[in-house]
Amino acid sequence: MSSSAIEVKICGLKTPEAVETVLKNGASHIGFIFFPKSPRHLEPAQAAELAAAARGKAKIVAVTVNADDAQLDEIVTVLKPDILQLHGNETPERVAQVKQRYGLPVMKAFSIRENSDFDVVAPYQGIADRFLFDAKAPKGSELPGGNGISFDWNLLKARQDLGNYMLSGGLNAENINVALAKTGSFAIDISSGVESEPGKKDVHLIDAFFAAVREASNTK
Repeated sequence: MSSSAIEVKICGLKTPEAVETVLKNGASHIGFIFFPKSPRHLEPAQAAELAAAARGKAKIVAVTVNADDAQLDEIVTVLKPDILQLHGNETPERVAQVKQRYGLPVMKAFSIRENSDFDVVAPYQGIADRFLFDAKAPKGSELPGGNGISFDWNLLKARQDLGNYMLSGGLNAENINVALAKTGSFAIDISSGVESEPGKKDVHLIDAFFAAVREASNTK
């Protein structure tokens, strides 16, 4: 992967084996989720233990959903992440507060179903350091991400005003080539697409995904 121009973030890691596998494959980012409703939820101390092997090799991302200062204080103190990913309904003002409080880059996630969903991005331009575009959760889901569904990638093809972003939502080894071709993205995020069941990463699926990314990047 080191020769690839594609950044790959594997999110929701919970085991040393999964961390080892994504690092072996050259992941640019690894994500730990702090959201009790998620099957990928960890306590900060658990994440810190897993992150030790990755520090200096991949960017460590702490993913939260509408977290308050107390929760973020604990995560930042214990995990010492490189990036904070805000995956809730955080306002531009909240993003600015988080950046100022911790002095860390912030990636703001947005849920997309149709072109008009991109309209909410503009107020965050120049505040969030990066965007992540995920599919809108299906009705009844309590998870803002990691639902294994995608949005219409053609929507991104026409948008040249979105700046630095990661593509997420429903990616897997079978569709990543099409996703990259349609969006022109150079950064991707995956969680459920490399799991054998919700919250359980499969090292063989991780290997297969990276192989597909390498193949796709060679044709970009």
